[in-house]
Amino acid sequence: MSASPILVIGSTGKTGSRIVERLISKGFAVREGSRAAPIPFDWDEPASWTPALSGVKTAYVSYFPDLAFPGAAEKIEALTRVAAENGVRKLVLLSGRGEAHARQCEDIIRNSGLEFTLVRAAWFAQNFSEGYLRDPVLEGVVALPAGDIEEPIADVDDIADVAVAALTDDRHNGELYEITGPRLLSFAEAAREISVAAGFPVRYQPITLEQFHEAMLGIGGELIADVFTEICRETLDGHNAYLTDGVQRALGREPRDFSDFCRQVAASGVWRRAA
Repeated sequence: MSASPILVIGSTGKTGSRIVERLISKGFAVREGSRAAPIPFDWDEPASWTPALSGVKTAYVSYFPDLAFPGAAEKIEALTRVAAENGVRKLVLLSGRGEAHARQCEDIIRNSGLEFTLVRAAWFAQNFSEGYLRDPVLEGVVALPAGDIEEPIADVDDIADVAVAALTDDRHNGELYEITGPRLLSFAEAAREISVAAGFPVRYQPITLEQFHEAMLGIGGELIADVFTEICRETLDGHNAYLTDGVQRALGREPRDFSDFCRQVAASGVWRRAA
């Protein structure tokens, strides 16, 4: 790897912020890719892409808000062209497990002519602590349209570690790392583990897709509600209920268990209820 900065697109997100922190701690030059960065990057402003990519050889690509959103594939394809035109050599893409639109974006990166690593992640544990489920956890009820399916819930710290390895070591070129946790959990089981760690009862409430859509309308509007409901329809049907060895192959260690995640979050105070 050269001394050129590593661009982290989505540097303020769950994965990107961790990747930035890890790269800096390892002594790598980092260019943060966000709208508020010194050299801004904005997915909705293609004119910002060339300045952000200039002088960069390696970039991490996390698409906001999700690869399932309308137009995501077109933007990923356009970004790969701009990256190649500006001398970028390698892209590391964050992808979603079991999502057709994410697979389409993976194929765009795979066929771009650039070096690449694909990091295909399962459902994030941090959705319970940093995402839209944190407030419901504090209220004691997590409602999702997931029935009694099981998920191999992945820790974002594992995803970040894999991405950093891919960004800094060419041995990972051409690899697809599918990231899962070490065991399958139903959301009812996940809620029970959160309860034990947080010290107050949290229960899982299965809801319909229609009920989920209605709840999301109040959070992000119609487009957000439509897309995230469709993601749930596509992914929370049980077809992702199996484990993979992406963490083991990339890092040579086991993935982090959900119970460890719960204990750490509880100790941090994130799940502390107001008096």
